[in-house]
Amino acid sequence: MYTLDVIQQELKEDIARFGRVVYVNKGEILMRPEECMEHFFVILEGRVKISQINFETGKEQILYLLSNGDMYDIITLLDAKVHENVAMALDNVKLLVFPIELFREWIETKPSFNKLFLPYVAKQLREVETLASDLSLYDTTTRLIKLIAKNIETQGDKQTLKLINNLSHEELASLVGTVRKVLNRNLQSLKKQGLIDIKRKEIFIKDSQNLLEHLPEE
Repeated sequence: MYTLDVIQQELKEDIARFGRVVYVNKGEILMRPEECMEHFFVILEGRVKISQINFETGKEQILYLLSNGDMYDIITLLDAKVHENVAMALDNVKLLVFPIELFREWIETKPSFNKLFLPYVAKQLREVETLASDLSLYDTTTRLIKLIAKNIETQGDKQTLKLINNLSHEELASLVGTVRKVLNRNLQSLKKQGLIDIKRKEIFIKDSQNLLEHLPEE
């Protein structure tokens, strides 16, 4: 994950001079695509979904989720073209917003920034590549299990799904490339197998070992 603290010392003056804190309420769009031509942001608090939406059908595909320390929009930063994604707040979000040209200057002149930025870009590319291959190669059940497995976090003797917990079933469906009805059927199947439990929007891991055994070999 990108950590702003690591580069704060070298870039402290630029951050203080050009960065501004912005708050976005849950359910609101962070920036229109045209605004991302001029601004670049780092998430300080909350979660954001990055989606492609077919506005004729209303179908949404969530490409990835962003959280504390993540950046957006890397594509526009690198190619200086409008990027027709939708960035929406899943929680009340706190952002640190910069002029996009400042980040372009950092890429050209700050080696310490690039040591963090380039691996972060690679990580984002891998996530989109994995999504594309999963949609082509695996069924909905496998994609759902992979999503759950990817987001398991261990806290003491408990396992949680911090990043995807409390998401609506519509949003979970959009993450795995299906519709709510199919997602619900798959969730209930995993529940009947004793692998998970579901209470409202919360998914609880009951048997992570057997759940992970359902993953394809890579």
